[in-house]
Amino acid sequence: MDLALRDLGDYIEATLPDAVIDVAIVREELIIETKRDTIVRLLAFLRDDVNCQFKQLMDVCGVDYPGREERFDVVYNLLSLSHNRRIRVKVKTSEANPVPTVTGLFNSANWWERETWDLFGIYFLDHPDPRRILSDYGFEGHALRKDFPLTGYVEVRYDDEQKRVVYEPVELQQEFRSFDFQSPWEGIQAQLPGDEKAEEQERT
Repeated sequence: MDLALRDLGDYIEATLPDAVIDVAIVREELIIETKRDTIVRLLAFLRDDVNCQFKQLMDVCGVDYPGREERFDVVYNLLSLSHNRRIRVKVKTSEANPVPTVTGLFNSANWWERETWDLFGIYFLDHPDPRRILSDYGFEGHALRKDFPLTGYVEVRYDDEQKRVVYEPVELQQEFRSFDFQSPWEGIQAQLPGDEKAEEQERT
């Protein structure tokens, strides 16, 4: 299988040398890295070429590497039913540099790109409906970024006096505590009824 994937990777790289930055096989999966300005052309080739036939876009997602200058990877997972194989395509980007939309190639990209925008803040250029898809109206930030606080920025509750849902800054009811997860049985120091019988049996 690795040999077939390697041949496919070499074929894609030879056909579109300006679009392919890197080809790798990781855990029996072919991974192609490309650039923002060539992503549409590469995916169109992978969809239409007779040796590829990756006609189904299964997923588009983001990966956050806060230490990098271009902190995000946009990852496209494609499936070829004709050849019974999968391929992963990666593009590096930042929040300041939008990635061209591929909704013109795959209808399913509409939802996947909206989800990636919502959760990571990666903008897709010329997307037909760039609204949040999972977060509530007025949600601040992007929840799957590594620097997004675990408590969020605001909390939501229903106010009986105002008769509406209100957003307020997060207020923790207690300070953070560290817990001792020692077994409760080991932590008991007092003698329980019946312990004296067990001690007598141990002595005899």
